[in-house]
Amino acid sequence: MGNVSPSYKGHRHPAEVISHGVWLYHRFPPSFREAEELMLERGVVVSYETARRWCAKFGPAYAREVRRRRPRPGDQWHLDEVFITTNGEQKYLWRAVDQDGNVLDILVQNRRDTAAARRFFRRLPKNTGAVPRVVVTDRLRSYGAAHREVMPSIEHRSHKGLNNRAENSHQPTRQRERAMKGFRSTGAAQRFLSAFSGISPHFRPRRHLMTAPGHRAEMAIRFATWDQETGRPTTA
Repeated sequence: MGNVSPSYKGHRHPAEVISHGVWLYHRFPPSFREAEELMLERGVVVSYETARRWCAKFGPAYAREVRRRRPRPGDQWHLDEVFITTNGEQKYLWRAVDQDGNVLDILVQNRRDTAAARRFFRRLPKNTGAVPRVVVTDRLRSYGAAHREVMPSIEHRSHKGLNNRAENSHQPTRQRERAMKGFRSTGAAQRFLSAFSGISPHFRPRRHLMTAPGHRAEMAIRFATWDQETGRPTTA
């Protein structure tokens, strides 16, 4: 996409309506039926199935373009894994964030063994286009084995107390998982969480470090970026 607006050809609703619907679903925890009702309050008649199709089609593309606008990742990466439920089965969500809490990547896998850790280590530099100075993990042995194989020249710090940034980053996902009552499948979880981890943090600046005017100014910038990347017309 780059600077090219996404194509809305064949869609009855304009870009500003579609992007607003996708924003609602990824920024807050409504169901698709609740998103339908919220859109109706604004005078937009749309079915929950249409909202679901919008999110499936445009969510990943929006997230990808928002990520492109982020600054280069920091050089200290925190990795962690947490179990999630997909169709009643336990899977593992692997997540990497930098020292500022920015989500670098996520990967849903069946296990948390060395092969899974190795896969995630190899994926990270490809998707971020960067290499860390330090990798911080908990004491899961799989990290150490994968690190020695994939990133032997990178410093590895293994200590549970150092990894709060990655652990805290799971909280919005937990909120959505509860609201959605789990995920339908591993693929559905990967698709949604990839989009969610790109869109939701864009609208969650580190507010506790900002004054109220500073936060409003930062949000205005972020909404303007969103409008530009989704092809939504801006007002004069």
